[in-house]
Formats: sequence, structure tokens, C-alpha cells
Amino acid sequence: MSMPALFKGRLSIPVIGAPLFIISVPELVIAQCKAGIVGSFPALNARPPDLLEQWLVRIKQELAAHDKAHPDSPSAPFAVNQIVHRSNNRLEHDLALCEKHKVPIIITSLGAREELNQAAHRWGGIVFHDVINQKFAHKAIEKGADGLILVAAGAGGHAGVISPFAFVAETRQWFDGPLALSGAIGNGRAIRAARLLGADFAYIGSAFIATSEANAVAPYKQMIAASSAEDIVYSNLFTGVHGNYLKPSIVAAGMDPENLPQSDASKMSFGTDASGERAKPKAWKEIWGSGQGVGSIGKIVPAAELIARFKKEYDEAVDPPL
Repeated sequence: MSMPALFKGRLSIPVIGAPLFIISVPELVIAQCKAGIVGSFPALNARPPDLLEQWLVRIKQELAAHDKAHPDSPSAPFAVNQIVHRSNNRLEHDLALCEKHKVPIIITSLGAREELNQAAHRWGGIVFHDVINQKFAHKAIEKGADGLILVAAGAGGHAGVISPFAFVAETRQWFDGPLALSGAIGNGRAIRAARLLGADFAYIGSAFIATSEANAVAPYKQMIAASSAEDIVYSNLFTGVHGNYLKPSIVAAGMDPENLPQSDASKMSFGTDASGERAKPKAWKEIWGSGQGVGSIGKIVPAAELIARFKKEYDEAVDPPL
């Protein structure tokens, strides 16, 4: 396994907080980094686009102040997620701001771009690319990504279908660089398991929706805290890409989660049909995403408290006697 120098001495546990659309905002990122895990957010969460620079300045300043006050426990580095899909007309603008502020970690999704990886390397950043299969994993590394995020079965949002056991094992046959594993990781024992499988990091999203700092409406947080794996539905209806969503939110939108139609996978949906009329409930705002690890969450707490719980569980996780 490979742990880049950027992380050494700066993590309380080997965790990357996943960038959550709408939900990940500076308050959450800063709390995650101060507590010793990588905090991240999608660049597209900063709206209008000029807000992105304000967010980057605030995150850097608050983490620098924390590091000055706590030299023995510096903050973890932060990451910005860039959607590389052709629909993202902000990519060039947002990447320029990441370069200006020398963002330490870029997480790329929905496409691998060699020129983006090269740009990050020029300013001293590293790039993780999220993938759902070996084809995309090979392509990402060939195009210069430094690490991979293996989005396995059970992950929230746009998830894959491969078992984490198989996904990590097969990737480690050809790649010895940094790996993060995503998929139903909701407690410290699961973080330990990710490491034992061969991943360097656990990649956790859904658990952080139910935190004080998350930019999620109260009913969403409450639904996360109250749900279990059986409440998760896998569908491509809402965005054109398969993802995991909370069944109660689908019911609340007036749809039958057991009989959802298929979407055209060649077209990413933004909630309107060709005439501009509303076609279906909008993903993330009305149809709420979550992974299968949701049953481990239980209650809404500050991010630092959740991370402290993860650390305690991680430290206590040992093999049971035979």
C-alpha cells in the first residue's frame, strides 16, 4: 500500500470524506479536516461560480489558523471534486481557481482528463479519480491520475456493483498506488476492514449527511439516521447514471420504488424533458442519495463527534478469537 507524503502525520484515521453534491460546504470540510480526515466538496456546490474562490480562501485560512494553534495535530489536507463530464461548463473556470490556490487534492468524476492531471501536478497537487470498474481504473491511471477511488457495491450516489473484496483484490494485482474504497462504510470497523482488504483509505459520504455541519435539510438528515440497508434503491432513472437512493424519499415524491422505469443511460438528466417541462423529481434535492451503510449511523451529531466515534471503533477493531 502507498500513502502519499501529503497525508503523513496529518490523519487521525485513514478516511477521505466524500464530496457530496449540495451537502458538502466549507463548514463540513473544515470540521472534517480539523478532526483529522480529508474533507472535500464538489466545485459545483459553490454557486454562483465566483463563490468558489471565497470558499477556497476561507478553508485555507481557517485550517492555517488551526494548524498554528495546534502544531502537534495539524489539519488533514482538503480536496475539491471536479466533474469532468461534458455537461460541466464551469470546469475550466473552477480548475483555474484550484490552480491559483494550489488545492492539494483534486478528485475527478465522470471522465478522466490527461490535461487536468498534468495541471494539478504542475502546482503540486495530486489527483484521485473515482471508478466503478477495471476499464475505467486503467484508463484513469493511463491518463495520469495518482490514485483511485474504488466505488464498490453499496456506495451512495453514483455507485458501482462490484463487491469491495473483488474490486480491491483485482486492482492491487496491477496498481500499487494510493487506493480509497467506497461502499457501505459507516463505522470504524468497516474502515479497518477497508485497510485489511488492501485499500489505503476508506471513502465515506452518507454518514456525514447526518452531521450538524452538512448542508442538508432536516428531514433528509433524519431519514439518514432512521434508515437501514433495506431502504436503499439502485436506479438510473433520476440522472441517467445508476445510483443509490433512499426509498422513503422516492415514496414521498409519489413514485413506486419497486417499479421505477429505466432512464436513457446516454443522456444525463437534469430534471426536465425536451420541452423544458418537469419530467421527474430532481435527484439530490427531492430524491435523496445514500449508501447501504446507512444503518450504522443512528443519530445526527457534529462531524468531529462522528469522526471521534469512527476512531474509537477503528482502534478497537481486532480479529475475534476463532
